[in-house]
Amino acid sequence: MKTIKQAFYTGERPLFGECGLTIQDTIFGEGESPLKESSDIKLYNSMFKWKYPLWYAKNIYAKDCTWFEMARAGVWYTNNITLKDCQIEAPKNFRRCDGITLRNVSFSDAAETLWNCRNVQLEQVVAKGDYFAMNCADLTIDNLTLYGNYSFDGVRNMEIRNSKLLSKDAFWNSENVTVCDSFISGEYLGWNAKNLTLINCTVESLQGMCYIDNLVMKNCKLINTTLAFEYSTLEADITGNIDSVLNPSGGSISADSIGELILEKDKINPAKTKIICRSNPCKEVC
Repeated sequence: MKTIKQAFYTGERPLFGECGLTIQDTIFGEGESPLKESSDIKLYNSMFKWKYPLWYAKNIYAKDCTWFEMARAGVWYTNNITLKDCQIEAPKNFRRCDGITLRNVSFSDAAETLWNCRNVQLEQVVAKGDYFAMNCADLTIDNLTLYGNYSFDGVRNMEIRNSKLLSKDAFWNSENVTVCDSFISGEYLGWNAKNLTLINCTVESLQGMCYIDNLVMKNCKLINTTLAFEYSTLEADITGNIDSVLNPSGGSISADSIGELILEKDKINPAKTKIICRSNPCKEVC
């Protein structure tokens, strides 16, 4: 395997189509697509400063590398890529990729990042930006800190653990999503989802968990959460109080207390939902 050390590249496609390279302490300056259609590349302590560095590539490993602000749309149509201990300043990274592993990676501008990707593993990732991970499939996530709205729209087959999501409209249109041991804060959580499961989670949400087909909540807390569960079918076991519940479609809700239970008989059939208040009686409003 050829090794490149302390090089500085500019211009378009300087290492186009290269195969079997180890690249160390190297800077890719102004010039598009420096590693387009490359394969079997290992990058160490290197920097990308311009657009489209890794398109149509495969079998890429990068450690201690940096994507600067103008390295936009950095990794598209690339398969089998692993990043460890990397910093990514540029938005719109990772599109239509298959086989992504990110460990200890930070995205200071994660707008429109991780779109239409498959087989994704994230561990110790920090990301700030809207529309994170739209339309992805088969994701495993542990210890993600996310600051950004409209995340995980349309995702399928995802498991999240030990994470903090500050994200309005998270999990919209998603399918087969499980979230464990995590904190989620954001309005309109999970609308139009199918098979959404939350286990040992704390949720803060205005009109959260509505329009969901098969919502499961186990040992969860709902703090400052109002008008929850509208038109959802659910099995919800809540620790503590729920501020208000509006027109669930069916299933069961168990909580210590519910501040306001709104069941409008012209819109739903209240008999289809079993309501259990363990400590205080529910204040039903018909």
